This record gives sequence, structure tokens and C-alpha cells, in this order.
Amino acid sequence: MTTNRTAQVYPDLPISLTEAGSGRPVLVLHGGGGPATVAGLAARLAGTAHTIAPVHPGWDGTPRPDWLTGVDDLAVAYLHLLQDGELSDVLVIGSSLGGRLAAEMAIRDTAGLISGLVLINAVGADIEGEPVTDFFALDPRAQAEHSWHDPDRFYVDPATLPAAELARRQANMATMRLLTDGGRMNDPKLLPRLGRVRQPALLIWGESDRIVTPAYGAAYAKAFPQGRFEPVPTAGHLPHLERPDVTAELIEAELRRTGTPPVLAG
Repeated sequence: MTTNRTAQVYPDLPISLTEAGSGRPVLVLHGGGGPATVAGLAARLAGTAHTIAPVHPGWDGTPRPDWLTGVDDLAVAYLHLLQDGELSDVLVIGSSLGGRLAAEMAIRDTAGLISGLVLINAVGADIEGEPVTDFFALDPRAQAEHSWHDPDRFYVDPATLPAAELARRQANMATMRLLTDGGRMNDPKLLPRLGRVRQPALLIWGESDRIVTPAYGAAYAKAFPQGRFEPVPTAGHLPHLERPDVTAELIEAELRRTGTPPVLAG
């Protein structure tokens, strides 16, 4: 059964959640494209886990308090969400900006609530020689060319969108720009801190991504003491949309492989 509810993390911060399934808790964090980009993945994983998919404050018209102005603010809020739910042994999955959030959460997880990470084409790390593409500087067609293995399949001309949908997308991008200090997708402080993360970290990467390249992803994975890099062919920045079965199978294997105690396949 799927449930939509609001969690009051702080007096001025309600967070909208979609929950489904049972078993090990899995927190699914969307990227700049909004909650719809991970809804299918969360629904599939609900067959074997208890999935929790929040809408980041400020996305899709949800409230964002004035003080919540950075990724670090949101990472702490999500840790408090897990604490309030008395959740442990949590696998945190994050796509793009959500991957950066997952990494920031793990760095701050002094209570040991998180037992594994899955970062899907995550941003956040400052990798020498592999700059993150400035998504905000690209026109819509260039955004598609950089994001998808098959841009013709996924490109949507903004001129064809209803006014309400166009406004929603523009508001989401404005919130992402705010939370990333004007659109800065990497933080030089993040990479050296990842060495403190003891949980297993699986980095799934669409090989055709031109926002953050596979070389960027491989270097990101090496920064984790227990990092593993898994490329996904014929997929770009959102492999869970272009290659949903391949991506989900990698995550389901990670669910079986990790945990407290790990559940071994077979």
C-alpha cells in the first residue's frame, strides 16, 4: 500500500513523503527534476523494502522556510526525519543532487542510522580535471544532449508545455539554484570528508552522462573507503529512467548485499 503523508520535521518545515512497501527502510532522494524522476524506482523497490520518497522543500510548490538555504541544511533535516521515525539500517539512494544529499547525510550521521549508500550520477564532489557542467548555462536542447543517451526520446520543447507545468519546472530550478549557492554543483569540502564514511557506497553511473562524466563518477567512488563504481551502458544522467531494469537490479543486489547484518544472496 502506498501512503502520502506530511512529516513535521521542525515547526516551520513540513516534508511531503510517499511511503510504500515493508522491510529495510530505503530513503529515495530526487534530483533537480523533482520527485517524479524517482517515483518509478521507489515503486519498484517497494516490492522488497520500505521506501520513503520525500519531496525536497521548495520543489513542486512545497513550502521552504527562509533559513533553509543550502544542501547541508537539507541533509540535517533528513537525518532528523530518520530519527523521528526511529529508523535504522537505512539505505539512502540519491540521484544527481539527491546523491550529493546522500553523501552529506552520511558524513553527518553520527547516530549510525545509515547502513548503505547508492549514488546515481551524483553531483557534489570537486574532481580535478572533471568539472561539473553548468546545467543552468545550457539551453533546453543542450540540457537534453548533455543529460540523455537518447536525447530525442526525452527532449521536451518548453514551448509545448502548459503554463502551469512550465512554471513548476522553473520554480524547481530556482530552488535548486538557491540551495546550491547560485548553481554551484560541487563543494571542495566534500571529497576529503568522504574518507570518514564507513558505510558501503555504490555509485551507479550512466556512461553517456555529459553533466558529470563516468571518469568523475569513478573518482567519486574511490573517495569512499567502501566505494564501488558500476557503469550503466546506453544511459545518461538518469539511468533509472533510461535503463530502469538494469539500475533497479543493481540496487536490489545492494539491498541484499548490505545491511545490519548484511543479507547475503542465495
